[in-house]
Amino acid sequence: MTEVKTRTRPAAITLTASAEQRIADLMAKAPEGAIGVKLSTPRRGCSGLAYSVDYVTEESRFDEKIETPGGTFYVDGASVLYLIGSVMDWREDDFTAGFVFENPNAKGSCGCGESFTV
Repeated sequence: MTEVKTRTRPAAITLTASAEQRIADLMAKAPEGAIGVKLSTPRRGCSGLAYSVDYVTEESRFDEKIETPGGTFYVDGASVLYLIGSVMDWREDDFTAGFVFENPNAKGSCGCGESFTV
């Protein structure tokens, strides 16, 4: 009988240390009942899809689950295909703060940077 080898599937998205720290900060002040933070790509904006990060109160079996030191991060199951290979970072300067995405699947984005197309 041959041995079946399985390999661990890499996460759809990579989080930088800064993004992981921001998730930890969010979970430290999360509303009661929140089990993690979830990334989705709802249809919005002039290019079609936008990044949305929100608290999540229940797990969906189709969501990708990534354990981070500060809490659980979920990727919406319907959004995974748009995000494979992406890097999520948290950047802050004197004027702005927010998650920034390097998405190799994005073929274009709108002028304001709020939405993207694949």
